Amino acid sequence: MNNIWKSAKLDFSLVKPYVKTICLIMILPIVFAAVNRSLLTGISFAMCLIAKTTGYTFSITEKNSMERLYGILPIRKSDMVIGRYIFMIIMGFAALIFSLVAHPILLTILGETISIFDCMNAASIGIFLFALYTVFQLPGYYKLGSIKGRVFLYIPVAGFLITLLPITQIPVGESKLLFTVINSPALLMLLAVIFVIVMYVISILVSIKILKNKEV
Repeated sequence: MNNIWKSAKLDFSLVKPYVKTICLIMILPIVFAAVNRSLLTGISFAMCLIAKTTGYTFSITEKNSMERLYGILPIRKSDMVIGRYIFMIIMGFAALIFSLVAHPILLTILGETISIFDCMNAASIGIFLFALYTVFQLPGYYKLGSIKGRVFLYIPVAGFLITLLPITQIPVGESKLLFTVINSPALLMLLAVIFVIVMYVISILVSIKILKNKEV
């Protein structure tokens, strides 16, 4: 477990120079939420943008030829992979918390009413979308590298566009059902968490297998 955290800390060190850029990126979804008057759309956009930063660690590693460094570190490849996933999950969680605080405040100032249901619904969708983005992106980067793997950046864009469909446009302040079969925000959150866990387990196993098969 100690090696996993060391790997995660190494990734944090790699993206440290880009912290200001990432913070600025998180401002754009706030504007988007204000223009659309939609908490769900704003959160979805925020998770889309933060998911696109997945490639930072891969591009920095390749740009500075750090593959050899990772190869000589006394850390198992499985620990390296899990550490990188933990790093990305922490990034996503931080972005979600920030968005759940900033977006409702701005929308409230603009005269919209934000309910607990709205926040839980947006959080559930945000968690699911971020997981959906990253579970494909990370194995793709491990397999193809930071350049060819950029094709997986289109997954967040596609996912965000889906949230713009009428079925997901839930007006702020109205406690409407996301789906006719799900009438509980707690149930929606639980289902999102279960799906996220399953997706990440599968994705991590795939990434570990890919990395073990590669010559580092």
